[in-house]
Amino acid sequence: MSAYDAIFYVSFGGPEKSADVMPFLENVTKGRGIPRERLLGVAEHYEHFGGRSPINEITARQARGLEAALSAAGDARPVFIGQRNWHPFIEEALRRMKDAGVKKALGICTAAYRCEASHERYVEAVAQARANIGAGAPVVEFVSHWYDQPLFAEAIAARVKEKQFPENAPWVFTAHSVPCAMAKESRYVEELKTVAAAVAAKFGRSDWTLAYTSRSGNPRDAWLEPDVNKIVRAEAARGTRDLVVIPIGFLADHVEVLYDLDVEARATADEVGLRLHRVETVGDHPLFVKLLADLVRRGPAADQAAAVSSKRTGEPPPKCYCFPDDAEPPCRRASAAAPGRPGPKR
Repeated sequence: MSAYDAIFYVSFGGPEKSADVMPFLENVTKGRGIPRERLLGVAEHYEHFGGRSPINEITARQARGLEAALSAAGDARPVFIGQRNWHPFIEEALRRMKDAGVKKALGICTAAYRCEASHERYVEAVAQARANIGAGAPVVEFVSHWYDQPLFAEAIAARVKEKQFPENAPWVFTAHSVPCAMAKESRYVEELKTVAAAVAAKFGRSDWTLAYTSRSGNPRDAWLEPDVNKIVRAEAARGTRDLVVIPIGFLADHVEVLYDLDVEARATADEVGLRLHRVETVGDHPLFVKLLADLVRRGPAADQAAAVSSKRTGEPPPKCYCFPDDAEPPCRRASAAAPGRPGPKR
């Protein structure tokens, strides 16, 4: 590990004030042809929270917690934050690292699950930034995928324990929906289910549901389902009066969690007479910070090509995740459109 001069903590980023919101959304959607009307609609979500996202603050707490944990163990290497869509941008951070004399850094992405829309885009953004800098750009090697590390499930379970709810209330784990075609090319759904099962097992539970939020893109394209609002309505129709929602797809209570769950899903729950108990994301929980420190101590993935790729290799396509009861689901139809890209928030 002495070959690494610093730790590079790579995050999504988010706007700090109302004036930042549209420029941020334009960064997120650059080159994807998303209509401005759609961006204006998403921008309104930020106004529920003072025109800003808390993700930058939470990311900074995670990074500072990691730095403190390393320092306590005698490791004085700095932790630099680089963000895909807002300051400090990845390229800004790499230039700062270069000026500080960093030659080689160990990278950690804040995307726990693999698909083209998540981890892979962070890696691509780092590669592009290094190319823009040119000679002297710090080399970045990434840690292994860590979604299945026990400390991750323990940190989520610790957040569950912080919440008070009836013991018999059903559990719903949530994550960002992605196009079905994209999901089939990766292990995204399997990895989400692995984490959900590990958390539930800590409470002796096997009855839980995986639902999705933040569906965007062409409405004719097939995306992972069920939507969390559909689950809320279905549970209410069954007579459920309390529902526990556990967001495992994100590491921070940013706008995609605060709006989609605390505003939209809660409004649906209120409409159908159901009490929603929303668990916090891991954030800077000490167990998650401990996981980050463990990842640093373990060092880079032995196979960097495998560490940065989300693609399936040598495996048959997985079953249809999104419409399991449909004999001819949209994602299997020959006429299905090409996959869209998840829309912006955070």
